[in-house]
Amino acid sequence: MTVNLRTIQNRIFNNEEAALAELYQAFYGKLHQFAKALVHSNEVAEEIVEDVFVKLWCNRTNITTIDNITVYLYVAVKNSCLNFISRRAKDMISAPFDFLDIELNEETDTPDDILITAEMMQHMHKAIEALPPRCKMIFKLVREDGLKYKEVAQILNISVNTIDVQMAIAIKRICSALGIERKVK
Repeated sequence: MTVNLRTIQNRIFNNEEAALAELYQAFYGKLHQFAKALVHSNEVAEEIVEDVFVKLWCNRTNITTIDNITVYLYVAVKNSCLNFISRRAKDMISAPFDFLDIELNEETDTPDDILITAEMMQHMHKAIEALPPRCKMIFKLVREDGLKYKEVAQILNISVNTIDVQMAIAIKRICSALGIERKVK
């Protein structure tokens, strides 16, 4: 990431709203996609991410104590999503199941996406969507959001070794689905 996160944290600590806006711009898209994958609702994901940034601003006097703001933001979003899911599950105990809503995940265009043919992207998207849920989330956090294995491990509260294994499974399944032969060293 091109922005210096430690500098932004210090500026937020010093009550600079522009610094919060910079942090928001840098992370909103990725955090929104992450939240949407957990709660399966575009609107709820938006609210959750915005609430995380509001809480961060309200508690800005503690922001300089955060060692890794990236991990902090993802964990905060994950926890908010889990709280939402928990509340929704309690509500659903007494509600009918006639209103289940399934949304398709939207893709974001990146320079890499443009270089790959539309047909290949379609096959790759299908292969990624066919991954088991945990494997798919780990793959997307590493490959699409650009997080390090250690950061994903902290966010999901699992070991780095598990991340490594899940990424190997994801790559093997995607290559198999695309008919790409992997060379073993």
